[in-house]
Amino acid sequence: MTKSRHIMRNRIRLHAGALASTILLGTLCARAASPTVVIGYENNGADPYQVTQELGLFQKMIHGNVSLKYFDSGPAAMGALASNSLQFMCGIGIPPLVAGVSQGLPLAIIYNQERYTTSAGLIVRADSGIHSLADLKGHKLAIVQGSQASFELSTFLDAAKIPYDSVPQLNMSPPQMRVAWATQNIDAAIVWDPVFSALKGMGGLVIKTDADLPRDASSYNVCIANTKWVAANPTIAVEFVKAMDAGVAYTHAHPNKAMGLMAKGAGVKVDAAKSELAGYETFSGKDQLSANVLGNGEGVATSATTKTLENTAKVLLKIGRITTVLKNPVTAVDSTPAATAFK
Repeated sequence: MTKSRHIMRNRIRLHAGALASTILLGTLCARAASPTVVIGYENNGADPYQVTQELGLFQKMIHGNVSLKYFDSGPAAMGALASNSLQFMCGIGIPPLVAGVSQGLPLAIIYNQERYTTSAGLIVRADSGIHSLADLKGHKLAIVQGSQASFELSTFLDAAKIPYDSVPQLNMSPPQMRVAWATQNIDAAIVWDPVFSALKGMGGLVIKTDADLPRDASSYNVCIANTKWVAANPTIAVEFVKAMDAGVAYTHAHPNKAMGLMAKGAGVKVDAAKSELAGYETFSGKDQLSANVLGNGEGVATSATTKTLENTAKVLLKIGRITTVLKNPVTAVDSTPAATAFK
């Protein structure tokens, strides 16, 4: 090899190395500039959220370093939201949010996923001797205390004029309820899918479902976020609600494929997933702006979601789950990302 060729080859190697270093540095800088986005979730049975998750739409549609984190109940996620180590939490009920907001946490609903109808409620063992709400006295009732179930139970008992404290309650996560049911350590449970359907499959008898609750004091699965973080990252909040809506749109456009994805996400068979989904009234991105969901503009104050926040707070105050009145429920409902995404 001549000296000139050797020099030329070394120059090419130097240029290639410099280019590779530049590309690597640019990639690292881009990653460093992208915000961390941790999305928490629960397993609430078949749900269009799971379509978004299984198709990787959060990662595809959100410009950030996206990761997902599982929680077995809403109250368990509140600490992560409070510390800002969790940016979004989905599949959570209204009561944990009310509890957090009443303590001064800057949290708000930015997407209402669905309203429970027949996919959650009060279920009892067939051999328990429980045939009505009045029969619960003296029996072991499993419940996720501080979750939507506390609101449901109080509302059901109040309608039947039964004192809330007269019903013994055992605080358990849904997976723990399933084990306790199988070992006959509980007589009844107030819970949501997939455990609600699983207990029905184990011979449970349904006493009440969430379809018995009025729309403005109902049981919803919602996505909440830290309002300060959303204010600092409005574009990502819009991308998030678009990703949620994409799961709903896919479910409508490809129902069979979507059902398979939901079954996989919920860890159930397709037939069970169909039954679970039938127990929800699901909401699209545009639905968020209606009076029956989050509302828009001045309509947020009187929307079904805001009224449910207000009514839930009254119940939680009455049964001692919170100690202060929720002064301004409308601040905990933010339809701005949805309004921006779906004008």
